[in-house]
This record gives sequence, structure tokens and C-alpha cells, in this order.
Amino acid sequence: MKNNKSLGQHWLKNRAILDQIAEYAIMPREYLDVINDQEKKYETGVGVVESASKSSDKQGCAVEIGPGLGTLTSSLLKRFNRVIAVEYDKNLANNLPKSFPGTNLEVVWADFLSFDLNQITEAYVAVGNIPYYITSPIIEKLLYAENTPKRIVLLIQKEVAERIISPRKSLLSLMVENRANAYAGAIVSRNEFIPPPKVDSKVIIMEPHAPLVREEVFGLIKVGFSSPRKKLLHNLVHLRPAKTLKEIFVELGISLGARPADLSLLDWERLYQRLK
Repeated sequence: MKNNKSLGQHWLKNRAILDQIAEYAIMPREYLDVINDQEKKYETGVGVVESASKSSDKQGCAVEIGPGLGTLTSSLLKRFNRVIAVEYDKNLANNLPKSFPGTNLEVVWADFLSFDLNQITEAYVAVGNIPYYITSPIIEKLLYAENTPKRIVLLIQKEVAERIISPRKSLLSLMVENRANAYAGAIVSRNEFIPPPKVDSKVIIMEPHAPLVREEVFGLIKVGFSSPRKKLLHNLVHLRPAKTLKEIFVELGISLGARPADLSLLDWERLYQRLK
């Protein structure tokens, strides 16, 4: 079946990589603390994580985002009792069940961004090889869901994955940090896809937790990142006079030359408290 370029469809068929992505979804938490160092050894392809489940027992429920031809679906069905696959392409959604007769696979023809996660009444993990262009909306939907997944495993653009875990902050990385612990998984070369995208991919693993700062703080963060390359003082001058802002920055130990990416989540929380 042909891919739909307008939907960002790139088929990943390397079974070892697909199995590894599925393994990330069931890996015991303690393994997540060591995979970052392991994966740094690899420029492309699959890393060194072996089967971490240590059991032949299947896990509970997985929600797969954009299953496409079902290559990752196959790996998930080996590890989960139930897989809910949400597919936007009608033809793919209609054909997918035929590839897995007799399995506990539920295919939903829907745009994942409109899919109601509240209809899932059990604990679940979310997994997907997702289109690059909707990475941020998908992550935001999952992290802000009322019934947040217990784990999120996404194959996304390598640059975006690295931005999420970088010490230098972005609006996306701060949103993730506020609601999840994030771990870097395997790098996947663009050559592993049909057709190849223009860039490499990387797995990002997130374990959601309760928000660290209140949502109101992100109103300020969004203002601060309105011009990410400018000095933060310039982006906030409409909130307070420049002289007042400088005094607050000095008081909080924030450099007057700081740019939005230089502030930690705690810095933003403290700045919000002073500007209230």
C-alpha cells in the first residue's frame, strides 16, 4: 500500500527496531535510568536494550497512534493483552484488522487529536511512530489528558527529541518537564524508513507525573518564548517597566542578558510569583 505523504507517513519495517520500541513500553522503570548512556553509543539503528520484561506474561492495554501498515502493531500485540490502534487513514484502518485475525486488536478510524481518551477505562500506555508535524500537539494531548497514560513512547524527529531532554529549555521541553520524566531511547536512521524522511528519528519515553508548577506559570512562559532568540527582558517589557523587571531579575539571580531558553522551570515559577 502506498504511503500518504500529506499525512507524514513513513513506514518503519526493521523488526529489531520495532520490537525495541515495544520493549520501551513495558520496560521496568529502573531500566529507563540507564538507557540514555547506552544509546549514546549509537549513531543509527537499534541500540543495546535487550528484553526487559523478564516475563512471558502480557501487559495490559496499549494505545497505538497511527498504526499504518501495522508493523509496530505486531510487536505490541506480542506484549499487550489489548491494543487500541487509532488510525486517521480510512483505508489503512479498514485493512488493519485483516492482518491480525483472532487478536485483541481494536482499530478506531479517527484523528488521534480528536480521539476521546476518556473512553479508555483501564491503565494504558501510548505508543506510536508519529508524523513529525504534529509531534507537539500529540505530546500535549497525552500529558494533559484526564486519564494520562502511565507511559508514552514516541518515535519522533531526532532534533525534537533531543530538544526535549536538553538542559537548554524550550516551550515544549518545559511542558514535558512539568508533567513527565523524559528519557532518550534509540536513534533510528532515516534509511530505515520507506520512503526515507529527510532527517533521522529518535525514541522519546515519558513517564507522566503530577504537574510541578501551576498551569498559570505557562501563560508567562509562552509570553517569554514569543521571541525565543531575544533577551527575555525585551519579551516582558509590556508586563512591567524595564527598570522594575531588571530589579526583579537581579533579586531572583537571573542574568539581565538571559534568553528564554536559559531559565529553568523553577526560575519561571519564581518569576511568575514576583510578577503576579
